[in-house]
Amino acid sequence: MSAVSVVLVGCGAPLKSMGWYHATQILHKDSKIAARLDFIVEPWFMSEAGKSSAGGAEFAEFRKDLETTKGIQFFSRVEDVPPIVDGVKRLAIISARTSDNPSLFAKCLDIGCHAIFLEKPGAPSVAELELMKTKADEFGVSVFMGFNKNVSKFVSKTRAYAKSHPGTNVTFLHNNNYNESGLNECFERNAEGMLKNMAIHELAIAVTFYGVTADNIASVVADKDFSQCLTLEGPSGRTFTDFGRIKFTITTKDGNEVSIAADRCGGDDSVGIVTDGEGNELVRFTMPDDEDAPSIKDAEERIAGAMPYFYVQSPDYQTLKERVANAIANSEPVEGVATIEVAIETLKVAEYLTPILMEQLE
Repeated sequence: MSAVSVVLVGCGAPLKSMGWYHATQILHKDSKIAARLDFIVEPWFMSEAGKSSAGGAEFAEFRKDLETTKGIQFFSRVEDVPPIVDGVKRLAIISARTSDNPSLFAKCLDIGCHAIFLEKPGAPSVAELELMKTKADEFGVSVFMGFNKNVSKFVSKTRAYAKSHPGTNVTFLHNNNYNESGLNECFERNAEGMLKNMAIHELAIAVTFYGVTADNIASVVADKDFSQCLTLEGPSGRTFTDFGRIKFTITTKDGNEVSIAADRCGGDDSVGIVTDGEGNELVRFTMPDDEDAPSIKDAEERIAGAMPYFYVQSPDYQTLKERVANAIANSEPVEGVATIEVAIETLKVAEYLTPILMEQLE
């Protein structure tokens, strides 16, 4: 029996949602994650409206399979999850819509979770995330964040190369593979905005490794040739203004410099680029790389038809859950995984930068 019992909150649609992918990784027969998936909480697809919505039938089939073959229990509410028995340690993985996270987080504390793995950005605002941290501290619960790139090889290789070559500059580029025609749906579904959503991973890298905070940013400059700010009408008829792509350079008061770029329609990879003082590229490291090819191929064969970024990020998300679950099981510190404190500072940076960059691109 695994030492850690997992409550997955926010499964979402099979093949499309991060919660669903967390479940598939934990359940994989060769998984090295020291955890057992016991409960899945899915408020939307287990509601009357959700059952008949897009993805509802696929979720129902997924649920039936796991109930039958794995004995996993499904609930529509966190508070219905049974109490902990026999002193088992409980980990909540929350992968719901950002706007729902604060209330779901509080309920996970109430059902006795010993630790929480919270998907980025964690909450819609800094104030809400800070309140969540305060509540977790009151319960003595550790909170870890799904910033998978903090443990990515391409990040560590980029940092190491730049450190060994003084005077160079670093850019962390994040690509997604949306079509231009699908940006209106993307903008609405990720209404918190690109810097709080897609580029939050790169901002977390800047906070963790380059000492960036909202208080010590000396300047930020957008690359207008690369960047694109759009106002689009979402499926609901409401309009959303966000970046289709963005690139900017942050300089801190301490003299640190790091550039971040994100492109909704740029592809499937993430890249660390090191340039010399004149902007000439010296080297780039990518995610995925050749070492990741076998695990990506395995994921593609096992789970055909999923969003491509699941396959690309599969090794890093596996590492995150392994480190968190194994550390909880053995009552040890968690190595290299971002905490809620990092998330709070990262969200502060995102909120600080967004209006500045939009103004620069007017």
